[in-house]
Amino acid sequence: MPNTIIKTKINAPALRRSLVSRTHLLGLLSDGLKHGHKLTLVSAPAGFGKTTLVSEWINKNNFPSAWISLDESDSDPARFLTYLVAALQTLISGVGDGVLAALQSSQPVSPTELLPTLLNELSSTEDDFVLALDDLHAVDSSTVDDLLGFLVEHVPPAMHLVITTREDPALPLARLRAKNQLTEIRAAELRFSEAEAAEFLNQVMGLQLSAEDVAALEKRTEGWVAGLQLAALSMQGKADASEFIRSFSGANQFVLDYLLEEVLQRQSEHVQGFLLRTSILNRLNSSLCDALSESASTQEILEQLERANLFVIPLDNERKWYRYHHLFRDLLRQRLSQKHSKEEIVSMHIRASEWFEQNGEVGEAFQHAIAAADFNRAARLAETAWLAMDESFQTAAWLGWVKQLPASVKRVRPVLLTQIGWSYMDAGNAMLSESSLRDAENSLKRPREELVIVEAEQFRTLPARIAFARAYNAQTQNRFDDVVRYVETALDMIPHEDQYMQAQASSILSAAYWASGELDKSFELMSNWVDAAQQAGNFVFAVAASFGKADILITQGRLRDAMQVYQTALSLAAEHGAEQHTAHHHLGLGLLHHEMGEDERAAHHLQKAFELGRQTTIVDWMYRKSLAQAYLKDSEGDYDAALAFLNEAGRVYVHTPIPNLRPVEAMQARIHIKQNHLNKAQAWAHQSGLSLQDKPIFLHEFGYLTLARIVLAENQNDGHFQTMLQMLESLLKQAESQNRLRSRIEILITQALAYSAKDSAKALAALEQALTLAEPEGYLRLFADEGKPMAELLSKIKSGNLQQYAKKILASFAPQQNLTPSTFNLQPLIDPLSDRELEVLQLIAQGLSNQEITQKLVVALSTVKGHNLRIFAKLQAKSRTEAVARARELGIL
Repeated sequence: MPNTIIKTKINAPALRRSLVSRTHLLGLLSDGLKHGHKLTLVSAPAGFGKTTLVSEWINKNNFPSAWISLDESDSDPARFLTYLVAALQTLISGVGDGVLAALQSSQPVSPTELLPTLLNELSSTEDDFVLALDDLHAVDSSTVDDLLGFLVEHVPPAMHLVITTREDPALPLARLRAKNQLTEIRAAELRFSEAEAAEFLNQVMGLQLSAEDVAALEKRTEGWVAGLQLAALSMQGKADASEFIRSFSGANQFVLDYLLEEVLQRQSEHVQGFLLRTSILNRLNSSLCDALSESASTQEILEQLERANLFVIPLDNERKWYRYHHLFRDLLRQRLSQKHSKEEIVSMHIRASEWFEQNGEVGEAFQHAIAAADFNRAARLAETAWLAMDESFQTAAWLGWVKQLPASVKRVRPVLLTQIGWSYMDAGNAMLSESSLRDAENSLKRPREELVIVEAEQFRTLPARIAFARAYNAQTQNRFDDVVRYVETALDMIPHEDQYMQAQASSILSAAYWASGELDKSFELMSNWVDAAQQAGNFVFAVAASFGKADILITQGRLRDAMQVYQTALSLAAEHGAEQHTAHHHLGLGLLHHEMGEDERAAHHLQKAFELGRQTTIVDWMYRKSLAQAYLKDSEGDYDAALAFLNEAGRVYVHTPIPNLRPVEAMQARIHIKQNHLNKAQAWAHQSGLSLQDKPIFLHEFGYLTLARIVLAENQNDGHFQTMLQMLESLLKQAESQNRLRSRIEILITQALAYSAKDSAKALAALEQALTLAEPEGYLRLFADEGKPMAELLSKIKSGNLQQYAKKILASFAPQQNLTPSTFNLQPLIDPLSDRELEVLQLIAQGLSNQEITQKLVVALSTVKGHNLRIFAKLQAKSRTEAVARARELGIL
């Protein structure tokens, strides 16, 4: 999966100033669209003008379109889906953001699982658009074939799919034909007619051929566009074109070889050498070509090649980066292997690798080292790059590199093996992490002279690093005794003067204390880690670890202190350019402000969090985002949506050292109770393994409180009820002994609800205790989200300040509870809607279709669709429904 999207891959090729317009083929393409066909397939051998035809059709009809120029690297399903989303986002702002985030996480989700999510988003798009997949033949992956098959079977109503390819894709073409859902254009249709060949040869290529010569060449090339072009290039400067055409013959499979040979031979030896040497590159600029050609005039050569239409394609408007036409590049590489020895080609790849390394492009440097089979160089690059990539949360991409290294290269590199173990650790894969750590230990048993050490400082602390990784893995698996043992081992091995690594190891112990409810100790150790990271100048880790500090404070119930931690981290991030790692912080602030009823501030931070989350590589972002969305939907009383977000959270959950104190399944059980689906909640209780007779521990506190709510909903006999009350009392005493404010509030709320139908005095006493604890921290939603039973209890609070606090909470209840509605207003739009756009939006909100809006406003359908696209972009919405909802949140509607 690419770290950076190459924009030129998702831009439709620009039309040449002079080309032969294929009017009849453009008509065929438009007919397929008019008849509602799902798919247009343009399939023919290389050089038949497939890309040019589709590009001209889209351009001339001004169709809204998304384009992907595919290549071999898109055989990776994650990369394919990433570029699919990126292309669609050039047309539909924000579509597939969640899919991209899932793909970019350290524990990516399978593209097969993500495609339905993307199609569901696209299904709500009403405005017609074209998705063009160019050069599909370059992709060799059964998984991508399956993704395409699913896409074709479930094409959203507004989408028309166009594929260009040299070979038929693995799609159900026969079934599509039978259902009249397929438009096909093949080599027979793409061949130039005699008239088109004459226009191309004489007007586009500037030759002065007679009608007889044109007819002869058209016949010999069988209308093959590339053949005509290459023949025209070969004929330039020839005195007797007719003689050349008469002598031109051969089976089609040899025509390409012959013509390209003719083109190459007409270039100077210097240019030929340049073409061959630079053919190893997927993209090239003058500086890179200088390194390969040992020349300083390569920019001039590149510009000359472009002017000569010699299959060089500019990738930017500044003409700095180019690529070769795939067909031309393939031939050049073939010729390269014939003209140069294996050793010479290896040397070229090494020089390319060196250039990319010197210019900070370590990924491409690594790949050229792999192409040269210089695995030692590749391993060195990987080992050197790891720390920076780890500290910027890019180890998932790094793992993709090192998987290409042979085991024999890795087994003598204990540092590299430990880095692999850490990378799998970050990804939440404890099993593969442990396997690599064992390999590292085995490597250390070898004689020192057999080992290859690049990063000497990491080697010095390798045993401690291995122990640290094992402590981390044990924490993700709730093996707390092992956590303590491994952390102690690591601390014993880390030099006393290395305060940074000491604090890093202790941060895992912080998570163990957290899981046991000893939050003061946990917070102290996490704070030490943040301070150590900051003092070491590792501001990314200091910022990232700060949301762990805030999490602990929130678990304690110290909301205002948590806010301060978030704000301090945001200031640190702004000061040191680490804002891209603050999605978690804004999400946390948004939820805290929401809890306190400060909805405008909440909306500001949530919107910022979702924007930053699109680029974050922190492993658990999608999980946290889904939990937040579930929480907000629960507050609104939209329980179906809350469950959907919880399902998503469960799907993308990644094991990290942060203890899972509120399992998704238990949260779902609480929603089921609110929906009166008690049987589903009871099913969770049975599967959880928890019992009212257990000796409760903090790690499962949320589960025990959920069991209590199930007992209340069951309204069972007093014996069962009394057991539940005893459990609540045990939990409360434990929370008091560990100074856990939030736990105490939640337990007291549960007690108040339990007593409400049986003992009003005890219910109010418990509630008053909860309110007394909660008021200084500003809790509102914790009470309001309990619904009508809590509202009835709050209305009975009569004592002084608590009565005012109770009234404030009552005012925040959701409208579906027949209480004062809360407003959740977002910030005004940076780019306001025009009067006309607002008029269109109001008609959309009334449920009018695009066609009905055209009749209402007396405008063209294309005009309405244009307004829709601008409205969606300004509102950052992906569908009509989302645009209307967003406008209502903003107060526009």
